[in-house]
Amino acid sequence: MLFGVSIIRILLAILFAYLIIRAGLAMLRGMAAPIPEPPPAGELRKVKIQFQCQICGTEVRMTLSTDQEPEAPRHCMQEMDMITPVNDL
Repeated sequence: MLFGVSIIRILLAILFAYLIIRAGLAMLRGMAAPIPEPPPAGELRKVKIQFQCQICGTEVRMTLSTDQEPEAPRHCMQEMDMITPVNDL
């Protein structure tokens, strides 16, 4: 009886070691994957930039753009100022 229990424990230990190694290798492969290339020019990209009109105070949040750093929209016949912190771009 004691011999059968120790064989089961050894087999379980081998199974757990195998699962831990597989999970670790999967995480390493995930970190080693290259960064995907940016979308082609002209295709919409997700951005989160806020602009504000200095004349009337209107605020605009841009969520899609054809460029990662788009030009500021115009309001009251002048370009709006970007109020999003540079670190958030």
